[in-house]
Amino acid sequence: MKKKISIIGTVGIPAKYGGFETLVENLTKNQGTNYDMVVYCSSKSYDIQLREHNQAKLKYINLKANGIQSILYDIISIFKSLKGSSTLLILGVSGCIVLPFVKLISINRILVNIDGLEWKRDKWGCLAKWFLKYSEKIAVKYADKIITDNKVIQDYVKSEYGVNSHLIAYGADHVTEKPLDEKFLEKYPFTKNKYSFKVCRIEPENNIHIILQAFSNLTEKNIVCVGNWLNSDYGKNLKKEYQNYKNIFLLDPIYDQKTLNQFRSNCSLYVHGHSAGGTNPSLVEAMYLKLPIYAFGINYNRETTANKAAYFKDVNELVLLLKNQDKDTLSSIAENMQTIAMERYLWSSVSKKYSNLFSNKKSTKI
Repeated sequence: MKKKISIIGTVGIPAKYGGFETLVENLTKNQGTNYDMVVYCSSKSYDIQLREHNQAKLKYINLKANGIQSILYDIISIFKSLKGSSTLLILGVSGCIVLPFVKLISINRILVNIDGLEWKRDKWGCLAKWFLKYSEKIAVKYADKIITDNKVIQDYVKSEYGVNSHLIAYGADHVTEKPLDEKFLEKYPFTKNKYSFKVCRIEPENNIHIILQAFSNLTEKNIVCVGNWLNSDYGKNLKKEYQNYKNIFLLDPIYDQKTLNQFRSNCSLYVHGHSAGGTNPSLVEAMYLKLPIYAFGINYNRETTANKAAYFKDVNELVLLLKNQDKDTLSSIAENMQTIAMERYLWSSVSKKYSNLFSNKKSTKI
């Protein structure tokens, strides 16, 4: 009989957007035949609710998977998982507040990927930060295994809680190079010219304001930036300020992987502004596609790129990098990025490490 694994904490699959969703998409694709997997999904995010995907069963909760509702969404998913599942894989710490009680009433193995220290993000108020930090503490104390996706976070868990976590990052080899086709060029004619590219959630921690200000000072250099501009005042204000620059193209979210891959495959530079979190999926995807990368110089990004990208910390440093672009240097960065991605960020390796945890085997580091 196959082990039953319940996966909790994502919007769901088929993956539309987000690192955890892409993780679950590829975990089920690679391990769906080895385990009896159940993935909890938000019915608020799927007009068409499939019963099964990648041989995993899908169960729906009528709450949003993000924001304040995510706490109850995760808690309900956890309790629904207890009957029949041998292992719970919880992605994120929002619902982990209930783990002390869960451990009293069940013998299920609990694995928690604590994500990227969510409590540090500026978007949360004091109460939310306290709650997320406390949930992280509870998760580390009561989970059977803790998973971290970046060496910096692994070191934090060890120093903060004295716990050894399992280092498992993300895969990137689901992305493929796509040439610009006629239909794409007709819809996005500005891609006929050289451009830089960025895709992310539009949040202060992703430093979109730094990137757009830098490019507004260099009107001969184009940038295409994809994100959810209308989801916050921060995004709305940025769109209002920069939408009329002829070299800045602000696009709404794109969920079609083929379209995103066309944008990424054909850009001359990928600009990564994230300053929070761990190993960011969009960064490792850009690395796998052999793109030269300018990244915000936070320790997470330096660890992910093995300190072989180019880095900036403010507008002036990014402007300087853009002004002094050298073809040979960019080519060298791109070569290094792909080499690192091929060594560290393959789904076959990631899936094997999760499978070892599901089977209670020792997991090796990436």
